[in-house]
Amino acid sequence: MKKLISWNVNGLRACMEKGFMDFFNEIDADIFCLQEIKLSEGQLDWNREGYYAYWNYAKKKGYSGTAIFSKQEPISVSYGIGIEEHDQEGRVITLEFPEFYMVTCYTPNSQNELARLDYRMKWEEDFRAYLLGLKEKKGVILTGDLNVAHKEIDLKNPKTNRRNAGFTDEEREKMTQLLEAGFVDTFRYFYPEQENIYSWWSYRFKAREKNAGWRIDYFIVSEDLKEKLVDAKIHTDIFGSDHCPVELDIEIS
Repeated sequence: MKKLISWNVNGLRACMEKGFMDFFNEIDADIFCLQEIKLSEGQLDWNREGYYAYWNYAKKKGYSGTAIFSKQEPISVSYGIGIEEHDQEGRVITLEFPEFYMVTCYTPNSQNELARLDYRMKWEEDFRAYLLGLKEKKGVILTGDLNVAHKEIDLKNPKTNRRNAGFTDEEREKMTQLLEAGFVDTFRYFYPEQENIYSWWSYRFKAREKNAGWRIDYFIVSEDLKEKLVDAKIHTDIFGSDHCPVELDIEIS
């Protein structure tokens, strides 16, 4: 069985000062994916024995960025989705293994007053096409901060957030389209009715204390891997970021 972890660390250097390595060492993941590392090359001396490390930095300093650490060396590694417009912000890394592709993604936020919603819609179309291209070859495991709460059950206050970034009808519909194209939201696969469990809380208004959160961090797998799923977890007790880590356990080599 493989244990996969994903965490939007909201700045890896800051998170490392808040206990990141304790969790990293304790959880002992086979693959550990990060989003929003907010690093440029050379800013962090990372040397963890037993892991291959892959980094995708944004062109803009202190912004976005992703990383994957894997115990097993992949067959191939690619950065971005092959579209210039989308590949400036370090948002995607894909590792290819014999049985599956591992994709970590930090989906663009639609921002205040939905300033970036049009761009987000284009991203969603192009990223879905990218995933479907991979799926034609072998199983796909997608993880990351996908910046959308899919259903009302996935956030504390759906009524008041209806037109806010991350819960617009447009963003939710794109998630629906992805799942309908042959993918499974693993947490909901195991826990379809589970309420009040979230992966992100605003730093404002004591949101985490009140558990006024959103579930926007996912493990999503292609349908052909569904039978191999063992469990999905959300580590709400782990601090260090405004997100908490999420986990997928899967019988895969």
